[in-house]
Amino acid sequence: MNLRQLEYFVQVAELGSFSRAARLLGIAQPALSRQVRALETDLRETLLLRNGRGVELTDAGRRLFDHAVAILQHVTHARDDMGAQRDEPVGRIVVGLPPSLGRQLTRPLIDAFRSELPRARLAIVEGLTAHIAEWIATGRVDLALLHNPDAAPELEITPVLEEMLCLVQPAGRRGRIGRASVRGHAPLPLKELSRFPLIVPDRMHALRRLMETEAALAGVRLDIAWEVSSVPSIVDLVAAGYGNAVLPRSAVAASGRSAQLATRPLGDPPLHSVLCMATSAHRRATPLASRTAALLRELAHAVES
Repeated sequence: MNLRQLEYFVQVAELGSFSRAARLLGIAQPALSRQVRALETDLRETLLLRNGRGVELTDAGRRLFDHAVAILQHVTHARDDMGAQRDEPVGRIVVGLPPSLGRQLTRPLIDAFRSELPRARLAIVEGLTAHIAEWIATGRVDLALLHNPDAAPELEITPVLEEMLCLVQPAGRRGRIGRASVRGHAPLPLKELSRFPLIVPDRMHALRRLMETEAALAGVRLDIAWEVSSVPSIVDLVAAGYGNAVLPRSAVAASGRSAQLATRPLGDPPLHSVLCMATSAHRRATPLASRTAALLRELAHAVES
């Protein structure tokens, strides 16, 4: 078993195809197949099963995949640490972003890397807070912006900014869904939220957990009409008149539908979503990680303002 075999195996597993992995790696497909077969022979395990659509991991393959990703990530960190100069961040960094922020921050972050960090390489992945936190712990992600992450011993968490949550409804004539509307600018008392049928993310979503916790503490029973995992889809449904939502204003702004929606902050007590920077508590920050974290803070505050 060697690092090249692990790299080839990971690429095939992630793409689900030998042909696509061969094109990405720039090698012939038979050579790629031989390397993966040699890895299976060395481990005495079948790692990949071919099917009509490509390949899929076996149980043994899934176990090796987790190990291989961590090993390759550690090798990358070692190379970056050895090669980094104090005054010039170099190497490769993987940044995790929630989808709502990914739409707003991906392009400016890439632009910043092109202009300020020409010797560095950037990879961006999107996912729910719980998933990205797990990826940080396993080494697949170096740092991330997360909404309301749970405290964990393997994570170093630093608040970046706080956003007030708002009740969101369609603007204009369709701004009355349920037994009330969001007319007015004063904060809507949390106890009144029960009058609005809500479109909410599933329970894996940090925003859903925050809403349900605060509602339970206030003795408020939420009227959940629909569960939809994607925040952009929730915004689309609200604009189309299918229900109401509880979201930060940045999510509404990112959707490009601000003119079609009416928002009113929640209060008494106010509900806030906290955006945090998360890194591994067990890995030393490289110069590149420190500079990337600073860029993310700047961009997050720029989006909020």
